[in-house]
Amino acid sequence: MPVATVVGMVADGMTIEETLADCPYSEPEDIAAALRYAAEAVREGELPLRPVG
Repeated sequence: MPVATVVGMVADGMTIEETLADCPYSEPEDIAAALRYAAEAVREGELPLRPVG
């Protein structure tokens, strides 16, 4: 599962259980690894936060 998909699911408020139900071939460790990778990818850059709406 692409990291962007995992981050998007979490950002949309899905729980780990819901994410795993959508992707039953994944493990909880896969979700954690994707989130760690995403955090590291943006750690050095500055991203402006905009209000959603």
